[in-house]
Amino acid sequence: MSANKGNKNTVTPMMAQYLEIKAQHPDALLFYRMGDFYELFFDDAVAASEALDIALTKRGKHNGEDIAMCGVPHHAAEGYFLTLIRKGFRVAVGEQMETPDEAKKRGYKAVVRREVVRLVTPGTLTEDSLLQARHHNFLAALGKVRDEFALSWADISTGAFHVMPVGQARIGAELARLGPSELLISEGVDEELREVLVEIGVETSILGNASFDSTAAETRLCGIFSVSTLAGFGNFTRAELSAMGALADYLDITQKGRMPMLRAPRQEAVSRLMSIDAATRRNLELTRSMQGGKADSLLSVIDMTVTAAGARLLERRVSSPSREIPVIHGRLEAVRWGLESGVTDSVRDTLRQVPDLDRALSRLALDRGGPRDLANIRNGIAQAEAISDRLEAVDLPELLQTSLEALRGQDPLLDQLEESLIAEPPLLARDGGFIAPGFNPDLDEARQLRDEGRGVIAGLQSKYSDLTGVTSLKIKHNNVLGYFVETTATHAEKMLSAPLSETFIHRQTTANQVRFTTVELTELETRILNAGAEALAIEKRLYESLKGAILDQAPALSEMAFALAEFDLSLGLAELARQRDWCMPKVDDSRAFEIEAGRHPVVEAALKSSGEVFIANDCALNAEGDKASVTLLTGPNMAGKSTYLRQNALIAILAQMGSYVPARSAHIGIVSQVFSRVGASDDLARGRSTFMVEMVETAAILNQADERALVILDEIGRGTATYDGLSIAWATLEHLHEENRVRGLFATHYHEMTALAGKLPGVKNATVAVKEWEGEVIFLHEVRDGAADRSYGVQVAQLAGLPTAVIKRARTVLEALEEGERGRTSPKALIDDLPLFAVAAQPEPKPVQSGPSEIEDRVADLLPDEMTPRDALQAIYDLKALLKK
Repeated sequence: MSANKGNKNTVTPMMAQYLEIKAQHPDALLFYRMGDFYELFFDDAVAASEALDIALTKRGKHNGEDIAMCGVPHHAAEGYFLTLIRKGFRVAVGEQMETPDEAKKRGYKAVVRREVVRLVTPGTLTEDSLLQARHHNFLAALGKVRDEFALSWADISTGAFHVMPVGQARIGAELARLGPSELLISEGVDEELREVLVEIGVETSILGNASFDSTAAETRLCGIFSVSTLAGFGNFTRAELSAMGALADYLDITQKGRMPMLRAPRQEAVSRLMSIDAATRRNLELTRSMQGGKADSLLSVIDMTVTAAGARLLERRVSSPSREIPVIHGRLEAVRWGLESGVTDSVRDTLRQVPDLDRALSRLALDRGGPRDLANIRNGIAQAEAISDRLEAVDLPELLQTSLEALRGQDPLLDQLEESLIAEPPLLARDGGFIAPGFNPDLDEARQLRDEGRGVIAGLQSKYSDLTGVTSLKIKHNNVLGYFVETTATHAEKMLSAPLSETFIHRQTTANQVRFTTVELTELETRILNAGAEALAIEKRLYESLKGAILDQAPALSEMAFALAEFDLSLGLAELARQRDWCMPKVDDSRAFEIEAGRHPVVEAALKSSGEVFIANDCALNAEGDKASVTLLTGPNMAGKSTYLRQNALIAILAQMGSYVPARSAHIGIVSQVFSRVGASDDLARGRSTFMVEMVETAAILNQADERALVILDEIGRGTATYDGLSIAWATLEHLHEENRVRGLFATHYHEMTALAGKLPGVKNATVAVKEWEGEVIFLHEVRDGAADRSYGVQVAQLAGLPTAVIKRARTVLEALEEGERGRTSPKALIDDLPLFAVAAQPEPKPVQSGPSEIEDRVADLLPDEMTPRDALQAIYDLKALLKK
């Protein structure tokens, strides 16, 4: 039954309150706080019980039908939130805003006042348990004013806030770069961009057009940052204001007026970043592998950071390589310093102890923090001071010198936090016990009274035991009776009789115990309870004071956090270069692309783990002036063409993000765009075949690539008829050469295309070398100048395990086709002349064998302990030759 079908005149006051709150949030599951549980009712309960795999029960009647109900403990709610968010739900958290006793002051039947204090959505998570520490959680908004678009994004768990104008054609690429958890979009625009949004797979929330009003946005943003004008932050377009305003409006709605701590908006420009579209990111597996996880991605094999903030910064750099030469050089110099410095290990050891300052600050600003976040700020400042002291007299490159300066200046706050907090505070302020003894005299006095009261209770118990002669007498406490004297039932008559009955007042009798109180015990309980409550109240006031002191320094602490992340990233990349023997690339404004002994970082790491060696290869795409430079790569499948293509694109991305690269040397002229069309897959949900997907991706490249683009294409045209495919591949290469004038690698099995090297000055042939031995192909994985004479497809099919009869038949057909090609005989005529497969593929009868076979005799004669590696290899070849007889 749907909750909105209820008639409030026929429901209880509590259910009427529930229905009223639910009506305000119809698109979210309402977690309705009732004591120690969050309860869900009606359709929400049905949906939640199925999604969370918890029991569905019933409670009372509504319009004559049972009310569906389920619930979860409030202390474990975060885990349930995460499960629901991942399954596409949103959650409205309805909290009790007063105690039952406070409600009763308004009337005996008054319902405890409840309000939704927060909407939990994918882009507004802040709790550590709901987030991945080493990944950003971006909330993005796409604004449109007239025909101009802008994209704004923020991570409220760290305070990052950015905005940039974006052309409609670039929206998909930028969303793929950011990977937002949630995208805010206005009514109407969602239909206009439906295809792009479906391709990216982003979770969208549609807001009314009023949220995107650019004029109201300017006023709203000025209020958030307490300024009279936004001019100090940048010259924003109306579309940018629209996007930022929608984001701010959504945060106000979901956080119920508790605006998270956002840094001043940082204006970015597309022209400053390397452009990588969504298909290319998938093909190159930059931050996610084809399987969808981080494992086996580029990010996974280069991440040697030791802090969460450093890991997030690395992910941003991998996703957004720079096109600004001074920025790239500054980052490379920082890595070089880390590689050559003798203090790198000690600084990294200190960085390992740095907590996540950004997320601690964010939780404190949203009032979701606790004493442990105060301690994290204290510990982070302390480690920053230690690094500052360690590097004070060290000559640093400009980037790290600037970062070092941001680590200083928080001594007063550090002193205050060190004096006030114990070493390891509890998670929640309500637990108390986190303020250090001696910091506040009033707190010490309250604690002393509370703690002495406990000692007095123990003395009073001993006194009463002596008075009554009951050695088993105990003074206990529970939430119903408070403190009470308890004896076993065997002593009940004695305690209830004079003279003891004059001192001990009967309170309760249970099956095995009798409970009493005394005037003295009641007075002592009042003193103890008041002291404990007073101590906790003082600690809460001190917590608010310390939180305020931290938030007053929030901008400086954010800069400190970023500086620590910069140190972590630079030194992590230096350690990567040291361990993997990577080189410092030369990056300039030329159109050079020259890699000596380049390697694929992910494949090399995988081979190394299994004890194998990666075969390095050179790549030269040195374009003169504005001319093209394309290498046409031929060779068999499984020879490593795709690996070669990908590794050179990854080397360019690594170089421009400011990292050393897996090569002996590298000279890279700035790459503006990287395009990749490698691999094949269909898109059935959108009615696209493998070939259609291939053509769509190729069209995007031909329509967008400029002369500074790096393009890698693999097997264009393979998804259709041979001549169709050849003609498409031929025309594509010509267009890349003549119109786009790119630097590129073009792998193909159409050997006819090698003739283009003699017609187009910017095209040269290269091949992946193989060796054929006794009908089998051996892959050498070496890229050489020249063209392959064939593709060795039948040999690869044999390696894949196709039946022998199929392989033999394939060889027969191939020989006939090749002979016909030489004689210009039509393929159809050749096929008509061939015998049917069933006739040609009759399996040869196997001879009946008696006694050991020749192979068994050979194996028996082998003496492994006396053989050299070469002898062993030759023996294997000999045995394989016997198998073919």
